[in-house]
Amino acid sequence: MKKAILYSSLSVVLLSACTNGAQEAGGPEEETEVPDQQEEQPEDETEIETEEEEESSEPADDADEEEVEVEVEPEYEINDVVWTVDPIDDANPQVVLATFDDAPDQHAVEMAETLKENDVPAIFFVNGHFLDTDEEKEMLKEIHNMGFPIGNHTMTHQDLKSISEEEQYEEIIEVSDIVEDIIGERPRFFRAPFGSNTDYSRELVEEEGMILMNWTYGYDWEPEYQDAEALADIMVNTEFLQNGANLLMHDREWTNEALQDIIDGLRDQDYEFVDPELIK
Repeated sequence: MKKAILYSSLSVVLLSACTNGAQEAGGPEEETEVPDQQEEQPEDETEIETEEEEESSEPADDADEEEVEVEVEPEYEINDVVWTVDPIDDANPQVVLATFDDAPDQHAVEMAETLKENDVPAIFFVNGHFLDTDEEKEMLKEIHNMGFPIGNHTMTHQDLKSISEEEQYEEIIEVSDIVEDIIGERPRFFRAPFGSNTDYSRELVEEEGMILMNWTYGYDWEPEYQDAEALADIMVNTEFLQNGANLLMHDREWTNEALQDIIDGLRDQDYEFVDPELIK
């Protein structure tokens, strides 16, 4: 605390027929007027303590702080012939990519929690017809807030080859608009229903800055693998498992139940799960 010392001088009263005044010397910051009826000041100096607030430098508001985005150097790219995730330069080749379509339906949030607990990155491809209600939108927010990128899987899951270019545009762009409205960013990845792309959809996806993606293998829509044990076994032991395998799974009860065993089985074979953020 700083102290300002105010010194008051003697006020000399001059008895004169011509003058009757008082003179006061104040501190450096303010002057004080002497009351008219004060006849005499004490002869000793009076120390008056006043408090001054110390200057403080307040940190800049969060809103004023400029966010710095760190650009991640890509380590992988999608092979658009066999749809594997291929390493760039010296990135680890023994990886697989986990992806989930038709979200967020019944089990996507629980599956995301399992992935999060096991430190497994993944992409959730969403359909617009699963984003109609406030509850479904909150589910998408939860998945995104857990750190999982959101992919575009069209509005109503139609075969793009069976509809016009105008309808293809609506199927793709409307989902990106909805996702952006919910989580504040547009999808970076696109996967066509049934893996069925057209020349127009490829061009549109490129114009939108999305990464076109298909898959290497998946089984959970086949009747014989709509069982957790059977599904976990085939996902881990299939002949199609290879470096860079792009694994297709869905928001399904049996897939949810098999997920932990799939994660453990792939890691037992020394596969790592690639981070989608590292894909070019």
